[in-house]
Amino acid sequence: MNYIPGRIEAAGPALGERVRLGSHAHKILFCRALLDTHDPYTPALIDWPVLEDDVRAKIVSLPIWDMAVQTEGRTGLFVQTFADFVRDPELKTALEMDAFEEKRHKIVLADMVQHYGIVLEPEPPYIKPKDAEWAFMRSGFSECIDSFFGFGLFKIAKDTGFFPPELIDTFEPVMREEGRHILFFVNWVAWWRRNMPWWRRPYFELKVWAVWCFLIWERLDMAKGMGENTKAQENNFTLNGSKELGVEIEFPELAAICLAENDRRLAPYDARLIRPKFVPGAIRLVLRLMRKKTPATA
Repeated sequence: MNYIPGRIEAAGPALGERVRLGSHAHKILFCRALLDTHDPYTPALIDWPVLEDDVRAKIVSLPIWDMAVQTEGRTGLFVQTFADFVRDPELKTALEMDAFEEKRHKIVLADMVQHYGIVLEPEPPYIKPKDAEWAFMRSGFSECIDSFFGFGLFKIAKDTGFFPPELIDTFEPVMREEGRHILFFVNWVAWWRRNMPWWRRPYFELKVWAVWCFLIWERLDMAKGMGENTKAQENNFTLNGSKELGVEIEFPELAAICLAENDRRLAPYDARLIRPKFVPGAIRLVLRLMRKKTPATA
């Protein structure tokens, strides 16, 4: 899967120069941050490591592969649909790169499950969304949730040896890309919020809350189905993943790992770019409430 990324000719803000959110310099900064850090690896050239039988069996048993492949397939379509909708040349160039990388994630996962003999359910048809902006926001905010927990679970899988080092190294580029994607997305939200016509802002804010309500309801619905069917367990992996990795971790410890990994993975990028705040902030609030409740309960 070869791809020659587009380029943005406009010069970005100088190092150390203050960048106002919503400015042209801000747009160039977050678009170039995505384009300039692109990793041109080719999925077909990945040398999948040979796994011991017990390791392969554990990986095959994880209830995530159908969900992962389908999520990347849907996300690639959603981002590409928004890229086709956008007219701004710099933003369009970056979105096309984002869509390409999402589609490449699906190819990487599909190649992996085929190599290790993981049987997937037939993929559903991927339907082009009617509202391109809603689809992009749904994908972006969903990635903010899933990447936050995914970073922590990937760290646990690495530290416990559940994933062998060779497989960790193979998937590391994908994890880096997820961090770049959510960084690009939250900066697009901040930029677009400040540049849209004033009369459209109330509708946009309602749309943001509607997306969050949709995603939270979706995950609560998944949680209610836990234990009743395999599909619910698969979809709720981000909430129950440490047990699937064979590690009993209490929520505060898991949350601390996710927060630390989220900060670590986003730290290398320009400090003038804003970071995702909603999910880390919500987790920190939950931790504070738990610490206040514990002494009273005791």
